[in-house]
Amino acid sequence: MGIINLTPDSFSDGGRYVSVTAALAHARRLWAEGADILDLGAESTRPGAMEVSVEEELERLLPALEAIRAEIPLPISVDTRKAAVMRAAHAYGASLINDVSALSFDPDALATVAELGLDVCLMHMRGTPATMQTLTAYENVLTEVHDYLAQRRDACLQAGIRAESIVLDPGIGFAKEQADNIRLLRHLDRLATLGHPILLGVSRKRFLGEIAGVENPGERVVASVAALLWTRQRCRSAIYRVHDVAATRQALNIWEAMEATG
Repeated sequence: MGIINLTPDSFSDGGRYVSVTAALAHARRLWAEGADILDLGAESTRPGAMEVSVEEELERLLPALEAIRAEIPLPISVDTRKAAVMRAAHAYGASLINDVSALSFDPDALATVAELGLDVCLMHMRGTPATMQTLTAYENVLTEVHDYLAQRRDACLQAGIRAESIVLDPGIGFAKEQADNIRLLRHLDRLATLGHPILLGVSRKRFLGEIAGVENPGERVVASVAALLWTRQRCRSAIYRVHDVAATRQALNIWEAMEATG
């Protein structure tokens, strides 16, 4: 899953793809590099980010989504918490909703996804992007993340969303400290017992920079790929949400070839 941030303030590449021309060029590049899905986001969810209005989110999202959908034959995901944005994104050709609130932020989100027959990724987070890093105290992060995602999955099923349409995301870096992130990655098999594909977003994350001693997010490509390959051994049914598709694809191709050789 290649990331296209349409925001001026995302943590790694905010502002680079706010124009339709730049977003489309980036989408072409991600496709050429081997992306399977494109994930468009028009509201930053970095730590400390503030909510934007539906109108502003749609103004950023729809022109780029329309241009990309018209040219690039890949499934498109939209990263949003708002039912009105979900509905508009569907009308413009998106097929997956990637919601950091697991369809809990907007009271209409569950019914909207069910009605439209969209696929959905449910992510674990506490609070909002503006407050989440003040909410990082866990008694058992594995149990709490597992149970929260199970509850949100059950809410989706009760709303009429199909089980095969659901993807789960442990929310690496969202309301979690370095040790929490590592523990979740070490025990992805725990989440896999829920029976849904896992989406992993470790790309360029702060905790990798802390470990590697790399402050600039754009220089965390090697760290990101190393973490992804390590998790690959623990979770085969995963979607990797990444900024650097070419590097990730090369690394996965080598890993898979080595695994397949007897």
